[in-house]
Amino acid sequence: MTAPPAIQTGAGLAGHNRISTQALTSTAKAAASEYFGVPAQQVRVQWTDDRGLLALSVSLPIALPPLQALTPAMLQHAGGTVWERAHAAKPVLLRRVADLTGSRLSRVDIRITGALPVEGRRVQ
Repeated sequence: MTAPPAIQTGAGLAGHNRISTQALTSTAKAAASEYFGVPAQQVRVQWTDDRGLLALSVSLPIALPPLQALTPAMLQHAGGTVWERAHAAKPVLLRRVADLTGSRLSRVDIRITGALPVEGRRVQ
């Protein structure tokens, strides 16, 4: 038994899909956590309407090598300065969250709330 043509192609199906704010928030937290190498529970996310699109605001600490032993080479290996890393993350997080959720994002704002020292593992 085969399904009717409308079901096979998806054409003509009534209804709509919605992704909850909680699902969007969890996805954005996971993406930011993965990118910055910090625990997801330390990432805070807020959504606002930006003329019909979603604007994402992310607040989180940033993982840094131990500051006492930090050299310019280590800083470059870690991805640059705090500002450079946050700036580089914006388009990556925008694409990643949009790809994963299907949402249309206008921008990503990142607020670094502190430093999270990491020893023995690579900082992204």
